[in-house]
Order: sequence, then C-alpha cells, then structure tokens
Amino acid sequence: MRQSVLIVGNFLSATPNSRSVCEELAERLALGGWSVITTSDKPGRVVRLLDMLRTAWGRRHEYAVAQVDVYSGRAFIWAEATCRVLRQAGKPYVLTLHGGNLPAFARRWPGRVRRLLRSAAVVTTPSGYLQEQMREYRSDLYLLPNPLEIGAYPFRLRDRPRPRLVWLRAFHRIYNPPLAARTIALLQERFPDIHLTMVGPDKGDGSLQSLKQAASELGVDGRIDLPGGVAKADVPQWLNKGDIFLNTTNFDNMPVSVMEAMACGLCVVSTSVGGVPYLLTHEEDALLVPPDDAEAMAYAVERVLTEPDLAGRLSEKARARVT
Repeated sequence: MRQSVLIVGNFLSATPNSRSVCEELAERLALGGWSVITTSDKPGRVVRLLDMLRTAWGRRHEYAVAQVDVYSGRAFIWAEATCRVLRQAGKPYVLTLHGGNLPAFARRWPGRVRRLLRSAAVVTTPSGYLQEQMREYRSDLYLLPNPLEIGAYPFRLRDRPRPRLVWLRAFHRIYNPPLAARTIALLQERFPDIHLTMVGPDKGDGSLQSLKQAASELGVDGRIDLPGGVAKADVPQWLNKGDIFLNTTNFDNMPVSVMEAMACGLCVVSTSVGGVPYLLTHEEDALLVPPDDAEAMAYAVERVLTEPDLAGRLSEKARARVT
C-alpha cells in the first residue's frame, strides 16, 4: 500500500511567483512513490483557507498524515484552522515553521503558538534561527534545511565583478525594495554603468509602486529593470546576469533566493536580520549590513567592486557554503 500525505501550504507557482518549498516537497515525495494531496493553489486568502479546510476534511480518507506550513500574521490562522480539522479527522500532522517574523508573532500570541506547536506529532524548521527562537514554545524542534539542487545552479567565480546587481524577492514591504533604489543612487556617480535587475512578483501591497517612485525621484529608474516574476527553472539564468546579489529585507528566515545566489557564485550583500546571520558569515561568504541602511549597503557594494580579493573570496566561499 502506498504511503499517503496531505501537504498544506501555498501552491501558487501557476501564478507569477517563485516555486515554494512545499511544492518541491510534494514533487519529491511523489517521485519517491508517495500518494500526495496538496492544498491550496487558490490565490485569494479566504478562498485559499476554505479550500484547505475542504480538502483536509473532504479527502480525509485518502491520506494518513498531513504536513502543514506555519507562517506568522494572517497566514497563522490557516494553520490553526486546518490543524483543528485534522484533529477532528483523527490525523497526525507535522508542522514546518517559516518566516523571520514568526518569533515576534509568537511573543505577541504565545498561547496560540504554544497550543498549535504542542498539538503536532512533529515540528520542523529549515532555519537554525527559528529552531533557537521558537524552542520556548516547544523544545523538540527538528532542523531540516531547505533543499537546493546544486547542479541546477552553474557557478562562476566573481573575482572581477562588474557593477551588475540582482535582487530576487517578491515585491512586499517586508523585503524593503526601495532600499535597493536608494543604494543604486548612492553608487551611480562612482560607477556610472551600474545596473540593477529586480526579479519578482508584485504582492499588491504598494511596494512595487514605492520602488518605482523612489527610483524616479532619485533618478535611477533607467538603471533598474523589472522583469516581474519568473519560473523557478529560469532563476539561475537571471541570477547569472549579475555579479552582486542585494538582499534588502527587514525580516527573514532562511531565504532560498540568497542560497540560490550563493550557489551561482554571486557576491552577496545582505541586511543582517532574522535568520540571515545563521546562513551567512560577514566578511567570509557575504557582507552584512544593518537593515534599511542605504549608506552601509552602498559601501559594501563599493568594497566588492573595488577589492578583487574580497570579491573572489565571497564568491568562492558562498558556493562552498551551500554545496
């Protein structure tokens, strides 16, 4: 008899978005012979929640165990509600914790978080940061790093980097895209051919418009390309258009986009927030700067462009870190 599982998360790669980790998990389990049911691929929040609940209950005779992704904010409600249905159906479930803002959410709602985590058969997280921060709500958290098919990411040593930068995230306020425009503005006089490609879908919270407005006001809109969201298979191609990777986020956990850039050998300049210092080591495989500090980020980029030994070390060590 085939092993069967229900995976509850965001299956939205049919829309202009990056492929999620739960989609990778579903695909790998199916290839391994599992019978896999997934939910949800619905784009609207309410419709997605209803689809998750309907699938968890309506197909309860088709799976033996469930895996549920847990995020902070409104998305936490999806996990709470779905797990309530799973308990009513008598199904054991595994929780996977995501998102750099989850510890702050847990401090605000400790009872809710503790109840959910302690109700699960197993709780995992891809992040050492979350494993450490969330232990007070459940002590036995298992660390399972996000998988990366290293062979899909061709490596090129960036020991003579060009002023070609890449940013790869969704356009959402937590990722602070306007910081990238402010950084480019500070660098354009010293590096007149500097250019930035910002790849990612618009999450609709106004961040993309804020980026465009900032770029226009700073006079760098002609230096920034916005191709939108791209297919997961095309990510290495877009990354390899540049030599430096900017990560401007205000909150983070274990960002797959940063790992992908590291695998390709880009020199990473990132804000030092959330789980980022658990993935990157300052001056060894990346340069880390305070959040929302355009001057610090611009100086870090300038160092990469003017210190070949540093650039080569960052590039080589970054690839080694994710191999």
